[in-house]
Amino acid sequence: MLLQRRFDSLVDRLAAQAKLPLRLQLWNGRRVDLSPSPTVTISLPRPSALRYLVNPDLEKLGEAFVEGDIRVEGPIHEVFRVGEGLAREAAGDGMPRRARGRRHTRERDRRAIEYHYDVSNDFYALFLDRGMVYSCAYYRSEGASLDEAQEAKLDHILRKLALRPGDRLLDIGCGWGALVMRAAQHHGVQATGVTLSSRQLEYARERIREAGLGDRCRVELRDYRDLEGEYDGITSVGMFEHVGLQHLPEYFTKIRSLMAADGRVLNHGITTSDTEARWMPLGAGAFIDRYVFPEGELPHISQVLHDMSAAGLEVVDVESLRRHYARTCREWTDRLETARGRAEAIAGGRRTRIWQIYLAGCAYGFAEGWINLYQVLACRADNTRGRRMPMTRDYMYGNGKV
Repeated sequence: MLLQRRFDSLVDRLAAQAKLPLRLQLWNGRRVDLSPSPTVTISLPRPSALRYLVNPDLEKLGEAFVEGDIRVEGPIHEVFRVGEGLAREAAGDGMPRRARGRRHTRERDRRAIEYHYDVSNDFYALFLDRGMVYSCAYYRSEGASLDEAQEAKLDHILRKLALRPGDRLLDIGCGWGALVMRAAQHHGVQATGVTLSSRQLEYARERIREAGLGDRCRVELRDYRDLEGEYDGITSVGMFEHVGLQHLPEYFTKIRSLMAADGRVLNHGITTSDTEARWMPLGAGAFIDRYVFPEGELPHISQVLHDMSAAGLEVVDVESLRRHYARTCREWTDRLETARGRAEAIAGGRRTRIWQIYLAGCAYGFAEGWINLYQVLACRADNTRGRRMPMTRDYMYGNGKV
């Protein structure tokens, strides 16, 4: 009887606060609808599952979903929207802060990268494009496919660097090798990529071999802190999110040391929209840190620009691709949903549920402006004459010739 009264009180509070398209299905067969036309059903298999609905946030709800303590039915984008509504009503005006200053070591960073990227190449292939590009696409038209948008993104990055045939390119955090291969094959450069993921390394090397690019393109298993040499262009795509806020000055200083006198760097990375770098709101950041990106931290764009400048770099162009990433993540989510059965066979139900709700949450977060994606182009600050620096941005949107 006490449990029943507590449940009734909880349902009354939810119904009064959040008119969400949600149905609650209880362990005893009872069903409660919080709106006339629910699109999402949360099934509570046992009374103990009620705790997830008491003062919920996105970390708590995500845990329940991932660990199978609740069962959820409905379109995954709707599932996240309902979860966000429950968390927002529970939080009110409060937006809890996230602790900063995590300890990044080589071993911790390596383990974090392996946890995220070494799931399975076959798993990622279920929702990525044919080039296995795991970063924001660039939609030059509304009708562009994911494959077309990812190739356009690679070319957009390479055009911004204004590379010439024979130039040396370094890609820090090269993923499965798409950017270095594109640079070598279509822009005529000598391209080197580095990663901490052994799965990515093996896949990239095999693709390079099959494409016959071994004389112009290579990928190595290396930490960015160990890099040496001099490069005309440096790219960092979806990498600096793993570096840590306190280590960004060190990171950009290292990049500066690798640049030729007239070299350029393009940093393509996710940023928080909160100027105090509280990650993502309503417990979303805590969920990602726990289940998806251990050790990950997002800076605000103002910190990025400050730390790049302090490292001896002159920022010459900044472009937000937030709306592009919202669409990219939505397409990834839909593709994973379509292939959910195969995903579970490859990676298991728990890991698949992590990626389902993570990708849907990212699509929502980018669309709502919780997070952003910036491409920041910079040259060495002592390149005062702007060698190889075009006077306008026209070259970025043309045929790539400077």
